[in-house]
Amino acid sequence: MLSHNLGYPRVGSQRELKKANEQFWAGKIDRDALLKAARQVRHQNWETQQNAGIDLIPSNDFSLYDQVLDTTLMVGAIPERYHQLIDGKSNRELDLYFAMARGVQREGMDIKAMEMTKWFDTNYHFLVPEFIKNQEFSRYSDKVIIEFEDARQKGILTKPVLVGPVTYLLLGKEKEKGFYRIDLLENLLPVYTSILKELSARGAAWVQLDEPGLVLDLSEKEKQAFQYAYTEIRKAVPELKILVATYFGALEDNLPVAAALPADALHLDVTRGSESLSAILENEDFVNSSKMLSLGVVDGRNIWKNDYSKSLAYINVAKEVLGENRLMIAPSSSLLHSPYDLDLEKNEEILTPEIKDWMAFARQKLHEVATLARLSGSDFQNDEDFKTNQASVENRKNSALIHKPEVKSRVRNVTVGDFERQSPFLIRQSVQQEKLKLPLFPSTTIGSFPQTDEVRQLRANLKKGILTTQEYENRIKEEIVSSLRWQEELGIDVLVHGEFERNDMVEYFGENLSGFAFTQNGWVQSYGSRCVKPPVIYGDVARPEAMTVKWSSFAQANSAKLVKGMLTGPVTILQWSFVRDDQPRKETAFQIALAIRDEVSDLEKAGIKVIQIDEPAIREGLPLRNKDWNNYLQWAVDAFRLSAAAVADQTQIHTHMCYSEFNDIIASIAALDADVITIETSRSQMELLDVFAEFEYPNEIGPGVYDIHSPRVPTVEEMVQLMEKALKVIPARNLWVNPDCGLKTRKWPETEAALRNMIAAANLLRESVAAAY
Repeated sequence: MLSHNLGYPRVGSQRELKKANEQFWAGKIDRDALLKAARQVRHQNWETQQNAGIDLIPSNDFSLYDQVLDTTLMVGAIPERYHQLIDGKSNRELDLYFAMARGVQREGMDIKAMEMTKWFDTNYHFLVPEFIKNQEFSRYSDKVIIEFEDARQKGILTKPVLVGPVTYLLLGKEKEKGFYRIDLLENLLPVYTSILKELSARGAAWVQLDEPGLVLDLSEKEKQAFQYAYTEIRKAVPELKILVATYFGALEDNLPVAAALPADALHLDVTRGSESLSAILENEDFVNSSKMLSLGVVDGRNIWKNDYSKSLAYINVAKEVLGENRLMIAPSSSLLHSPYDLDLEKNEEILTPEIKDWMAFARQKLHEVATLARLSGSDFQNDEDFKTNQASVENRKNSALIHKPEVKSRVRNVTVGDFERQSPFLIRQSVQQEKLKLPLFPSTTIGSFPQTDEVRQLRANLKKGILTTQEYENRIKEEIVSSLRWQEELGIDVLVHGEFERNDMVEYFGENLSGFAFTQNGWVQSYGSRCVKPPVIYGDVARPEAMTVKWSSFAQANSAKLVKGMLTGPVTILQWSFVRDDQPRKETAFQIALAIRDEVSDLEKAGIKVIQIDEPAIREGLPLRNKDWNNYLQWAVDAFRLSAAAVADQTQIHTHMCYSEFNDIIASIAALDADVITIETSRSQMELLDVFAEFEYPNEIGPGVYDIHSPRVPTVEEMVQLMEKALKVIPARNLWVNPDCGLKTRKWPETEAALRNMIAAANLLRESVAAAY
């Protein structure tokens, strides 16, 4: 059987690409140095896959920032505001590319970045394509050709990977009324066929077109678009082998569409949609064709070791129907969502040998794919690789590290009353207005302030033993006090302590909860150069002791203004961790919620009057199919309410969400019953607020007026204009002024400038509204 891979992590095993990108943006290295670093990462990736025995190795899965943005540049769908950067010079393509990703602000030029949102139900962010009526497409970037040839120079005939044309359109947004983006398919396809023809002419044997849109709910028109697109592609390149890759779920009612596509192979995600396998094997047209079936049996999105016996059972079922020669073995999806290499985890105090033995990162998953391809043709029961694998699987099932009866008992004993606040919101709002005495348009930030190299070095020195715990804490306290004084001088109404003691908004809490394991080098790309190191939830979760009370109490004692307690919510901790797969996610979420509930209660007892429980991942955890939404939303909302409901009316509960399309889940957002919700709206120009207005959302809202994912500093006028848009749909008494996310990744100069403008905007709004009344 052929083994192949859908995609590989691209930031580098030591985050080399992240560092090179950031040096380039800071002007410390030039274009050639950046491209050299990128080439080295690509070459290392190809060599790793070649050494693992993968038959079909992908190219163009690499990206300097985002694969959807790469596609946008490839097809020339460049929004008009960036056209001033197009001058026909190839060395300017990089400037254009990063301007689209990050915005650009310099003398005489101020261009906003493209909107960013989550890639299906993952924690990876992509740049949303923008389409206008009668959009024209033209071949602009030849990155896919360049990287294919780069691999050929190394003696590797790769399988180029492209975001499929229909999924690309589905991921985009219409930026004007009067058309539907799928109608642009006829205009788009000539660019795709041009690229595919050239790849074929240059010797490509296989091309992978990613169409995860096939696991979504599709209209009849959208289903027909897939058939039309691939019929046209087949006619244009009859000699090129096309693999259509679906992933992240089952095909369900789209299976007949996928099975009928005029492609040479179809990839199924068996780990998240095993029912698609039995359905495709019952599809007579597919079975009687010569098409190959790619089985994604190795989980590309989690870090647990593959159970060979389970995967081989799937493979053997397929082999009985299709025969060995029509099968391909692969990960379920791109390994972009996995850390690089488990062998880099050498510190047994951080990751114990027992837990490490249960895991597999990207490089290990390549070995699993190649091994399964080999074992499928043998008497595997006596194979040493198989026996070693099964011993690890059994050890994990039976380990005493995993199960805590007292934690399971507490979840079982949760009652309906545990989800309810003391009083309805309108009563709470009145009590809070009296107790907190906040002005109209109260201002705040989302929680974190820039983590400078000096702050990161403090944590590193503590771990190395260069600083004692007391020395470290004293330095962190200095940072907190300094940030408080600065916020007071600026005029922010509700302060934050800055989170200088935290490495990451999820990892920090995982380090203080039982049932979590950690890595030294388990980095995964979130967006651009932003990498996260997700904790691993391997067992039952509990809170041994208070996690944030000390720091919040210290901050509140050092300011006469309100200082928020800052927590990460249960669904986000679940969604942004590698989660155990041996129990329902709801069960794990409720365990985390009870731990956060204890922390909320302790913060309130310590005198913290405003507590923020961040849940940016609520929307991204939503199942891809509508029929599965209600079950998820019920337990996700319940988990948040369980974490927040124990406090008195006068304690104000905030939550924060970003990159969320709320239109279809607004009732569930309201059901969270947070006193204040802060949301991302700056890149979308307050579009998100329309649904809050239509729904008549009752609670308070902080629509972000400052896009923190771009280095540009918004003007006072820009922020005022955004808030004036908000005022058209939300009552003034319910509006807050804040950035759209935490400021950890930003630099201090731009942060200070942007927040000064934000406070000036808040003051202008107060004056104008006061004058109106």
